[in-house]
Amino acid sequence: MALFFLVPLCTALITGYLVKQTTDEIAYIAGVFGCVCFILSLILAPWQIQSLLLIVVLFTTNKLLAK
Repeated sequence: MALFFLVPLCTALITGYLVKQTTDEIAYIAGVFGCVCFILSLILAPWQIQSLLLIVVLFTTNKLLAK
């Protein structure tokens, strides 16, 4: 399994950390860049990880909607 999808994921996590630490305007731009990188990493992830995330989302939404 290729792990190249971890590069944008790590970039998203680092920019998310930087957004939390600073309050400048550049932090908002970094936050948008982080969101784009996170979405890109989910798109590039192998189908096994995508299906696992889909199952987790389906179970959590069923539990939240049941309340």
